[in-house]
Amino acid sequence: MTTALPSARPPLVVAADMGYGHLRAATPLAEALGTVVSQVDRPPIVASAEEKLWRRVRHGYELVSRLSQIPLVGAPLRLLLDALTDIPHLHPYRDLSAPTQGVLTLERLVRRSLGQGMLTHLAEHRVPLLTTFYSPAIVADRAGYDRIFCVVTDTDLNRIWAPVRPEQTRIQYLVPTRRAARRLRAYGVPEARITFTGFPLPHELVGGPDLPALRRNLAARLVRLDPDGELRREMPEELAHFLGPLPEGEEGRAPLVTFAVGGAGAQAELARAFLPGLRRPLEEGRLRLALVAGVRPEVEARFREAIHAARLEGLLGQGLELLRAPDFAGYYRAFNALLARTDVLWTKPSELTFYAALGLPIVCAPPVGVHERYNRRWLRESGAGLSQRDPRVAADWLLDWLGDGLLASAAWAGYLRLPKFGLYRIVEAVTAASRAGEPPPPP
Repeated sequence: MTTALPSARPPLVVAADMGYGHLRAATPLAEALGTVVSQVDRPPIVASAEEKLWRRVRHGYELVSRLSQIPLVGAPLRLLLDALTDIPHLHPYRDLSAPTQGVLTLERLVRRSLGQGMLTHLAEHRVPLLTTFYSPAIVADRAGYDRIFCVVTDTDLNRIWAPVRPEQTRIQYLVPTRRAARRLRAYGVPEARITFTGFPLPHELVGGPDLPALRRNLAARLVRLDPDGELRREMPEELAHFLGPLPEGEEGRAPLVTFAVGGAGAQAELARAFLPGLRRPLEEGRLRLALVAGVRPEVEARFREAIHAARLEGLLGQGLELLRAPDFAGYYRAFNALLARTDVLWTKPSELTFYAALGLPIVCAPPVGVHERYNRRWLRESGAGLSQRDPRVAADWLLDWLGDGLLASAAWAGYLRLPKFGLYRIVEAVTAASRAGEPPPPP
């Protein structure tokens, strides 16, 4: 496997600012390929005429995501969000290739020059396209380009990810799960156009094909998640084989729970519900907590209000921390550094679902959209995630899960069962295409 592109021009790596998921997938890929992430919905890639359209779509999505989480009032918006993100039952297997209303709407937008700025860039530079959002791939496919790579960012996906005539597509789909591959086949995408890779996890948290960073972080995490030593007594040979000696210096150290909200800021109010109940275990040093506000100052402000209401300000910097960065690049770096020392990740089942492969147990907040329900199911079926219970008594169920060994077992299951090599497999596929020669110009 390779992590660089030494003898060919790097592809155009594009994402859309629709939450953090598409940017989170694109960033490690761009870094490994020696290039930067271009946002298809922002200058300089976006054409001026379509920037307003992207802004309206982004703001509408974020507003619906946030308001849908409000009890009672948000119920109609949850129904709307479910309708927009609907994914039909996969079984029984059948032909699901008929275009949906969303597919036809996207087709109309493409005919009205959606993605024209990106097409201009591709025509000038004649490089492959690597995208973590569906519309750039469909735009390039319709324009007749070859060497189009589309990274899927959920365990299952809506029909909108495939073009109107999927059997004719030139897009090479790079999927994180076997189910996503089966779904694309049901949508009519030829099997030869689908490659199972896994999700592109950050290089600094994996460390390379031999997993040195992942193993090091997991070894320390398992000691903190196994206070009574039960897991270590059950499988000493397995742990020694995969991880080597476990760090004795982590013995007795309180586990760190990281609560992270999505890019739209949905579910930030959960902190107000769970912080009062966590005060005692935080003060007694039985748990540590990090609150992640991403890049949103308004989310940070809500977290600080909740900290004040729970009388926890005195613990900031001493068992309680708050992370916010001014931009995505700064957030991405800081968040990865935080995850390296995190023991439990509490978040909605977004693209962070795939981070369970790092040996990081996921506590799933309520899903936002149908795709996140499938993500949560995938996590639970793999044994790497658990659904949150009543946030008002979070201290009780977190400490119970810790004492019962559920969190340590979830960490171990995620490491053993979930794909970890997505970044390197995707880079290998794109590198091979780049070295094969220049793509032909569109007809």
